[in-house]
Amino acid sequence: MKPVVITLEGGEGSGKSTILDMIRDFLENHDVDFLVTREPGGVPIAEKIRNVILDVNHTEMDARTEALLYAAARRQHLVEKVLPAMDAGKVVVFDRFVDSSLVYQGYCRGIGIDEVYQLNLFATEGFTPDVTLYLDVTPEIGLARVNNGEREVNRLDLENMAFHKKVREGYLMLAERNPNRYKTIDADLSLEEVYQQVLNVLKSTLNL
Repeated sequence: MKPVVITLEGGEGSGKSTILDMIRDFLENHDVDFLVTREPGGVPIAEKIRNVILDVNHTEMDARTEALLYAAARRQHLVEKVLPAMDAGKVVVFDRFVDSSLVYQGYCRGIGIDEVYQLNLFATEGFTPDVTLYLDVTPEIGLARVNNGEREVNRLDLENMAFHKKVREGYLMLAERNPNRYKTIDADLSLEEVYQQVLNVLKSTLNL
């Protein structure tokens, strides 16, 4: 199997972590050689940067600082972990990639999507996933899941509702711009229904 790169994107409470675990089980059951990883993080240096970015005490962080930190973590993760996995022929599945920066820092923080794209173009040398699974969740539903304790609260969860609605706007904009790469999943539905949508894309992408 050729090294396919799949990214998962979505707003807070979209269920990415749970779906990622299910994807991992699916790939294992089909004897696929794969790597599942996350951003920011994935390797020790990038994990340390992640801790700085998501620390709830760092509310004063400048938007450009945030964008640069994400790009730095992404670069280290890519060269140290992802590219070697691809060279070994593995399918790589990301929990977030460049699109997150385009939405959160470029669109929502107001830096500009094109400006953040150029920054990440430098960081990744143009590395682009084959398929992006966008888990499209209504912000009210996503934040209710977070507030119900379904996962740990991070700094981005503390933003107001207008911010989270803008996150969704940004992702839908990217989905419209990248119709061949983006596969939009209705993440307001039950976990079983969301996973079935994801499964359909996986089977088609990996010819399973």
